Amino acid sequence: MTGMLAGSKAGHDKNTVYVIIKEEAEYVYLVDGKIRTLAKPKKKNKKHIQIIKKCPKPDLAKQIEAGTLDDIEIRKIIKQYLDTTVNNI
Repeated sequence: MTGMLAGSKAGHDKNTVYVIIKEEAEYVYLVDGKIRTLAKPKKKNKKHIQIIKKCPKPDLAKQIEAGTLDDIEIRKIIKQYLDTTVNNI
């Protein structure tokens, strides 16, 4: 799941889009590049997120593992996804 986009289904951040940067047994760590940065990811239960299959950048997981991803790039990826979904509705 690392490197995929996910939408929050529950909590005060409902309907927010994040990038998954880490996965544990029943939790994932999410970042959005603004409030939730790489330095301070959000820990969320897997059952409270919805995985988004369409990812605008296919090599995102490799960048996360290599540590070459930054918050600016994360914001661009999420914005690109949101722009494509709004235009397709």
